Amino acid sequence: MSDAPRTLVPSPSPVPDPGELLASLDPLLRGWLPRQRWFAGKGRPVTGFTLVSLTELLPWRGGRGGGPGLLHLLVRADQDAGTPGDCYQLLLGVRSELPPHLAHARIGRPESGPFAGHVVYEALQDPRPAELLLERMRLPGRLGELRFGRDARTTIPTGLTPRPLGSEQSNSSLVYGDTFILKLFRRVVPGANPDLELPLVLARQECARVPAPVAWMQAEPEGGEDGEPYVLGVLQPFLQGSDDGWELALRRLAADEDFTADAHALGRATAEVHTALAAALPAAELGPGQLAALAGDMTRRLEEAAAAVPELRPYVPGLRGAFARLAAAGREGRTWTAQRVHGDLHLGQCLRSAEGYWSLIDFEGEPARPLAERRLAFPPVRDVAGMLRSFDYAARSHEPWAPEWATACRAAYCEGYAEVAGRDPREDADLLTAYETDKAVYEVLYEARHRPDWLPVPLAAIARLAGDAQAREARDARSTREARDPEPVRPESAHVAPARQSPVRGGPRGGSSREEPGAGRRSTKLL
Repeated sequence: MSDAPRTLVPSPSPVPDPGELLASLDPLLRGWLPRQRWFAGKGRPVTGFTLVSLTELLPWRGGRGGGPGLLHLLVRADQDAGTPGDCYQLLLGVRSELPPHLAHARIGRPESGPFAGHVVYEALQDPRPAELLLERMRLPGRLGELRFGRDARTTIPTGLTPRPLGSEQSNSSLVYGDTFILKLFRRVVPGANPDLELPLVLARQECARVPAPVAWMQAEPEGGEDGEPYVLGVLQPFLQGSDDGWELALRRLAADEDFTADAHALGRATAEVHTALAAALPAAELGPGQLAALAGDMTRRLEEAAAAVPELRPYVPGLRGAFARLAAAGREGRTWTAQRVHGDLHLGQCLRSAEGYWSLIDFEGEPARPLAERRLAFPPVRDVAGMLRSFDYAARSHEPWAPEWATACRAAYCEGYAEVAGRDPREDADLLTAYETDKAVYEVLYEARHRPDWLPVPLAAIARLAGDAQAREARDARSTREARDPEPVRPESAHVAPARQSPVRGGPRGGSSREEPGAGRRSTKLL
């Protein structure tokens, strides 16, 4: 990947005074920012802003006949006293008046500062600033505190019409002429974002299951944390005509159509990605200490979720058992390999082409988790567990509930995975069950907070997992008890006289007291 530095056309001087600009935008942003779907601090008031970075991408010329100005900002939204606020990427347009088709993008008119009396708005909704972003990404190099990189082997043509996508929850995306998609991260932190890091790794491994990055955008603010850049955006090929895996599954359910062939192919695709990541990046072994810590973290998350969601509490004893078995497996000498994985895999992170070819996207991981955690190595079954939960979610979203559909898809997915990986994930039952349980607990907490009407969906899985765990615990206890205290078996020759040989074929009949071999003995076979 080429990232040779070049100098772009410098921003005209002087750039708006940062302090004056931020003070003028503060009252507007306090009202606008919390309303955005990607704002992570909902429910807590914004008390102020701290400017991290400011770059003028398109100078504001002023006047009614002039074109829009474009500012790139990184700002911290302060909410909790004594704690640094989250950092957000903003692209703000400036116009004297806002055309009617951009009315929905309006942020407001500053009463003071360099843009006093003019309209500030969300620039990604405006084709002209959006076109400029792609133009900047075509040329690797620096502009102020921004740095642009790209793969020189891929041509980025001109004249691609941009359009925003409106379905994302934590980021913003622009599609350019059905050729490329630019994903812009809204809440950003310094460090290597897996959504750029891992697709670059997979591109070097020639893994075609993940669209290779074409260009990317970073910020290197003066005095930044540990000198780490902020990854701001990634440009990748747009998979025109592909179906979102979640929407495809729901359509198949509604039409009462089979999905197992697609689930099988998706299992193969997942294993191909895992295999490529394992070949390119270091792995680690999870032994007794690591497994005990993993089980402890899962148990802690369970306790925290149960404290917040009363409906979860009746199932806590059974769910604890799933995590306890994982720790016990470690104490008994079981180990597993951990490697880099997708981190947030579900049907909505997969795209299927018209020819049936599956691609995996969105390697950012769960955005709410710290970046360092999202870049850790995990057992591959963590991704598998996420996909198994996704099949269950789809089946539960259908009326009437389709448990057989989910069961068939889960089995087909694991079988497809095993064909490539050489091992069926279901063979690692303790680990897979622990991760699936942990995922279901997370879902319960998420739905209780954000979509209460959906809470019955993960609760149904919780009931199943808790019941399975308690049933297995009872079987294990019974088997241990029987192995420790087997029922005594009386020797056949002790008090029974040998039967007289009968001339009738088949041996003694009628009133013989002799038992058949094994009769009356209790089996100790594990179920």
